[in-house]
Amino acid sequence: MKAVVAVDSFKGSMTSMQAGNAVKRGILSACPNAEVVVCPVADGGEGTTDALIEGLGGEKISLTATGPYGDFVACYYGWLSKQKTAVMEMASAAGITLAKERNPLRASTRGVGEMIADALKRGCRNFIIGIGGSATNDGGIGMLKALGYSFLDEKGQDVGEGAQALGKVMKIGGDKRNPLLEQAHFQIACDVTNPLCGVNGATYIFGPQKGVVEEQKQPLDEAMHHYAEVVEQHFHCDAMNQAGAGAAGGLGFAFLTFLGGELIPGVSLVLSVNGLEKELQDADIAVTGEGKLDAQSVMGKAPIGVARLAKKYGVKTVAFAGSIGDDAGECNRAGIDAFFPIVRGVTTLDEAMETEKAEKNMEAAVEQVFRLL
Repeated sequence: MKAVVAVDSFKGSMTSMQAGNAVKRGILSACPNAEVVVCPVADGGEGTTDALIEGLGGEKISLTATGPYGDFVACYYGWLSKQKTAVMEMASAAGITLAKERNPLRASTRGVGEMIADALKRGCRNFIIGIGGSATNDGGIGMLKALGYSFLDEKGQDVGEGAQALGKVMKIGGDKRNPLLEQAHFQIACDVTNPLCGVNGATYIFGPQKGVVEEQKQPLDEAMHHYAEVVEQHFHCDAMNQAGAGAAGGLGFAFLTFLGGELIPGVSLVLSVNGLEKELQDADIAVTGEGKLDAQSVMGKAPIGVARLAKKYGVKTVAFAGSIGDDAGECNRAGIDAFFPIVRGVTTLDEAMETEKAEKNMEAAVEQVFRLL
């Protein structure tokens, strides 16, 4: 029997690989002769970089970059040297959890550009970047300035950074653009479909969590629209209404227009690089899971992505979770054949989330299911 294991992290408890290896031990306890392959998996959000570093043997590259409000922050990205690929999360340098204040007029993505520049210098030519959890609404101006672009006002002066700069942009300069970008390919993990502007755009939908107040919405949205028109005239393109352009305060738009990036659902992007599909082609069963399975799991989460890929090859999928929601039956309808909770008795949440205990619970639950199989 060949079992392919692709379990998302149990946030605050087990990483993707810790959970996957616990599953492997459980399977081998029941079926000592089984072939068990563990693949890292994530949904493109928090934890994706760590999952791929650990699962694909990457290197963690630490650096100091400019944070969302101009102070320096410690951040990191994953370096997969054989593939010349960097795995990043924009939130590492410009995330809302780094923000000591919520001022979208100032918040900048400069640190994201600094991470990209560092990876380019290292030899990276392929980028996988998750853009969830941003503190910014700057249309990517900060990132682009760090990569050599200039944004000038009507007097030829630099417009500054943050959302306050958007309405001032009259001219874009690329003569100092990092030349290594010519060889770079960007795949962006993006699970939102919002356009850049309008009532469903970056400012109206995501701005409030970053500090945009009601009276700022219209003027900031109009400034973003002005910026987008200048960009589209410069590149002779039409991108502001593309799905995902409004992600991360317009960072999706910046990747589409300036860097030729592809916006791809997070799970699909991770599954395209972790080797899972190849392993499933001759598998007998797939095992997946996450901290909690419920109806929300169907909305682009990793376990459903695994199940759908397994179905492509006629492979049944079982899932394990720390807890099961009352509406988790939606997961069956979305492709998971059966799911099981791993908690073995009455316990507190803190106790259940202890890594050692969670691993033992996972191993024990998996063993009993595979004894039946």
